[in-house]
Amino acid sequence: MSSVAVGLCAAVLAFACGVVGLFLQRKLPEHYTKDHSRDMISAVVGLVTLLSALVMGLLIWTSYGVYTAQRTAVQTFASQVLQLDRALAELGPEAASGRAMLKDDVARTHEQFWGLGNTDFVARNYEAALTNLQERRRFLSELHPTTDLQKQALSTAQQLTTSIGQTRLLLSLQLDDPVSWPLLSIVVSWVSLLFCGFGLMSRINSMTVCALGFGALAVGSAAYLIVDLSEPYSGLFRVSPAALERVAADLGK
Repeated sequence: MSSVAVGLCAAVLAFACGVVGLFLQRKLPEHYTKDHSRDMISAVVGLVTLLSALVMGLLIWTSYGVYTAQRTAVQTFASQVLQLDRALAELGPEAASGRAMLKDDVARTHEQFWGLGNTDFVARNYEAALTNLQERRRFLSELHPTTDLQKQALSTAQQLTTSIGQTRLLLSLQLDDPVSWPLLSIVVSWVSLLFCGFGLMSRINSMTVCALGFGALAVGSAAYLIVDLSEPYSGLFRVSPAALERVAADLGK
């Protein structure tokens, strides 16, 4: 389900429960929502408010952690690719085809992350990471350095190849089900009950309905953030490809 759909569902559900609470306040006998009954309702609403705020804040922070981890990994990946290109350059003309292959791999990586959307994202990038790793290792194993400088460059290239493969795999695997849907569903349920409690403690009029609407939008935007930040290559808050694009422009020079 898309982040927009999740946000809209959360907002509509919260608003609908708030309206139900307003109508219940009108239909129930007065002693159900006055005096000690109102105190109990207020206490439960306060408890659910605290729980909802804590858990929803935790979910947003976790999703933001996914986003920042991906952004850092992309920058690390770009840095490692540039270092590998320089190591291959030190190996001389024999590694020219490897540098060309690396440039093509970076272009395909850019397309696979930012150009093809979230459909089969993890599986697609996982397979590409393994394929690229095997191809680079096979190419490096066929090189025969003669000088000490070339031998050192080959050792560096082999280490970087492993690091690049690990980083690319992490980029893919970290996005394998990053949102805890059961936990998000529970929090939205809490918020819906909370809005119903708000309605029970209020009277229906244009101001209370507008307040419920603004509150529902806030809840919907929070749910949207949780899902959207967990989709850092296709949502509103996208990881920038600038680092990879800058490095791609310098490869082979």
